[in-house]
Amino acid sequence: MISEVFITCAVTGGGLAPKQKNVPVTPQEIADSAIEAARAGAAAVHLHVRDLKNRQGVLDLGLYQELVKRIRNSDVKPVINLTTGEGCYLVLGSPNAPLPLTPETDMLGALERLVHVEDLRPEICTLDCGSLISKAGELVMVNTIGTLRMMAARLQELGVKPELEAFDIGHLMMVRDLFQEGLIDRPPLIQLCMGVGYGVPPDLMTLLAMAHQLPPGAVYSAIAVGAMQLPFAALAPLIGANVRVGLEDNLYLSRGRLATNAELVQRATEILDRMGVRVLSSNEMREKLKLKVHA
Repeated sequence: MISEVFITCAVTGGGLAPKQKNVPVTPQEIADSAIEAARAGAAAVHLHVRDLKNRQGVLDLGLYQELVKRIRNSDVKPVINLTTGEGCYLVLGSPNAPLPLTPETDMLGALERLVHVEDLRPEICTLDCGSLISKAGELVMVNTIGTLRMMAARLQELGVKPELEAFDIGHLMMVRDLFQEGLIDRPPLIQLCMGVGYGVPPDLMTLLAMAHQLPPGAVYSAIAVGAMQLPFAALAPLIGANVRVGLEDNLYLSRGRLATNAELVQRATEILDRMGVRVLSSNEMREKLKLKVHA
């Protein structure tokens, strides 16, 4: 068990935003929600942006610039963690006729997926360390080792720390390879993502198996999609992990009660406080991870 953790709030995910009014969509809504989450105790905010017409996750530099500017100009200074997950979705035509690919395919080159990171220089950005079959028809999230090597090398040049996201145990083998090849600086930052598509399920034994495969000296967090999100806030420090909550992974504070990001962070801090676990500030998180502040 660890006695100190940082909380990351995943404010709004990629893909298609649910229709519930509690999910922020515009840059102002996302920024306001992120700022409220930081005031509630989140040391870091993990950010996506969305197309303003169809609510779909999108890699739009202008939207990212507006969002990050609003947060940086606020009275709170959370660690900013941008996604690089857009541009990896391959959607086949059908099981019997996979080609041509459907218009929903948004595959981009490795460096194209970093244009907003190049421009805004956040302290952290995600790096999805493997491919994953979706439960949504013929969609596959594609991340080859060549793509990951190129993205990791460029992030190292930029001084942006990658948060290595693992959705399955095999993804941690990619993490180990990137680390051993010198493409990831110490300490490696890893996110154990449970309950995503056909990745690993959100249960204790699987989580322990994931933790067992981490490289030495790793700083890591554990997340669970859906109803297990808040129980994982209690479980994470018991296996040495930090905490992530937020509307990207879970819409509810309790059964039938829609949440805000700030409420999810507040509930997590209450759980941790009752366990005797101290929640780190954003500056303490920066020090722990040796982050480089660019703005």
